[in-house]
Amino acid sequence: MRALVIYESMFGNTQLIAKAVAEGLARHGKADLIEVSQATGPLPADLSLLIIGGPTHAFGMSRAKTRESAAQQGTGPLISPGEGIREWLENAPKISPQTLTASFDTKIAKPAWLPGSAARSAMKRLKRFGLPIAAPPESFYVNDTTGPLADGELARAQLWGDTLGSLAARKASTSSGITP
Repeated sequence: MRALVIYESMFGNTQLIAKAVAEGLARHGKADLIEVSQATGPLPADLSLLIIGGPTHAFGMSRAKTRESAAQQGTGPLISPGEGIREWLENAPKISPQTLTASFDTKIAKPAWLPGSAARSAMKRLKRFGLPIAAPPESFYVNDTTGPLADGELARAQLWGDTLGSLAARKASTSSGITP
């Protein structure tokens, strides 16, 4: 099983979730983690699972204007100052139709959950590519715009990655004729 997690992060919270997801995936095979600006060129030919993650901005995936606003809210440089997952998906390299996909986002935890989800928006685009979906979009929560992550979210992200890794490993072994 080979997995790739491509993430966009403003203040480091989504990056931490992406790392935890990759740790869970690594229990089942090779798991690469890459920040979206570094995700250039073709995807690995043997990719079993592609996971896309980013912060929820204005009820969906970030845009140039929302990233500009994020830069003004933060106290340091952004992790992903350039194009985000929206642009990556618009210009995505060819993805094998056998590659499982999943998406996640980070969003603010409020007493009344805010609508909108970067993960749902990303999943809609992945579905348009005709790719198989490994799991419904997943949201992980931060306590405020710049963080920190809500209690337990790193452990939950690692468990989610472990679950997806197990699913992808089973699919990869049955596709290759190896019985798990």
